[in-house]
Amino acid sequence: MLSYRHSFHAGNPADVLKHLVLFEILKYLTKKDKALEYIDTHSGAGMYVLSSSEAQKTQEFEQGIAKLWSYSGDNQAIKDYLDLIQGFNKNDVSFYPGSPAVAHHVLRVQDKSWLFELHPQDHGHLLNNFKPTRKRKIRKEDGFQGLLALLPPISRRACILIDPPYEIKSDYELVVKTVAHAYKKFATGTYMIWYPVVDRERIDKMEMSLIDAGIKNIHLYELGTSKDTQEHGMTASGMIVINPPWNLTKTMDSVMPELVEHLSQEDGFYRSVELASE
Repeated sequence: MLSYRHSFHAGNPADVLKHLVLFEILKYLTKKDKALEYIDTHSGAGMYVLSSSEAQKTQEFEQGIAKLWSYSGDNQAIKDYLDLIQGFNKNDVSFYPGSPAVAHHVLRVQDKSWLFELHPQDHGHLLNNFKPTRKRKIRKEDGFQGLLALLPPISRRACILIDPPYEIKSDYELVVKTVAHAYKKFATGTYMIWYPVVDRERIDKMEMSLIDAGIKNIHLYELGTSKDTQEHGMTASGMIVINPPWNLTKTMDSVMPELVEHLSQEDGFYRSVELASE
């Protein structure tokens, strides 16, 4: 099934959380001179125009990056994230960078990236936005299979973003299966798993399945824009991070209350949980 298009959702609260976490992790990992490999299993188009018909149809960015645009607080991680987004814009928020753009803002000449995208139209946009080079590979392939084929990386250092659309229920199980297999091949990589909360039981099951797979050092950061409900629709989203930088939880514990304040309704919430220790 290839109906999902992220252009309808670009810049929403889930993107804010996902890309802030990605940005913080990459900033830390690139402090070391040794080469890093970035693997993005579901890259999308890589850059989004918020005046497009898709973005305007849902206007989800109005509840995300647009609300945070005029942030005047003193949280350094949020200010750094906004500086990143503002670098792609002029006076107002017209463009929103996807994960490939966020990553390539940080990656250095010695680093390598692998961008996977199966959707034919989004793959075309990805090629237009990011030309393939010797250090940047763009593949129209299944990102789960592509990830496993790359592990362990030659550099022995990798940052991996797993961000499927979860169009079908089996995606949740496929994520766990893929990550468990990847972890056995390469246990020291930093893995980031984005997830939507549509059915809380699925998230609970995914958390327990990752723990039961024997994976160590798992942290979770979740932003709820409204309380859980049995109604249709996403009420929260989160990032599960395996082998996070040592300072990430401290940073996110300062960020999450501010994101709840700026992006959530009155019944908004956040979770910052260590699911499994080292």
